[in-house]
Amino acid sequence: MGAKVKITIYPDKVRRLQETTQKAFELTVEAVLSDIQLSQTVPKNTGELERSGFTEIDVKKMVARIIFDTAYARRLYWHPEYDFRQDKNQYAGGLWMQPYIDGEKKDFVRETFGAFLRQKGGGLIT
Repeated sequence: MGAKVKITIYPDKVRRLQETTQKAFELTVEAVLSDIQLSQTVPKNTGELERSGFTEIDVKKMVARIIFDTAYARRLYWHPEYDFRQDKNQYAGGLWMQPYIDGEKKDFVRETFGAFLRQKGGGLIT
């Protein structure tokens, strides 16, 4: 038989860790939306599409959605071949969230979440 191991669970610390993780998650989602807008990749004519961006966050389930809520958002997003004007947003084009999925910003979510987790951890996370 192996050595016995004693495990002590501190419910207060577990709760604080869970709250910290949820807050870091929420801040990360908002940071992604902000970064999308600052990256000047959303097509812009009047600015309505860019302003329509918002988040839906379920911190308990750690699930979030970033939504651009205009009648034409889906059409513009899925058609990168369109000739997007770039006088207002210099990198405007379709698929503006793709860099966060598998492109140059694919580590943005992980790195931003880690930074917020350390920042908000208050010594819980090192």
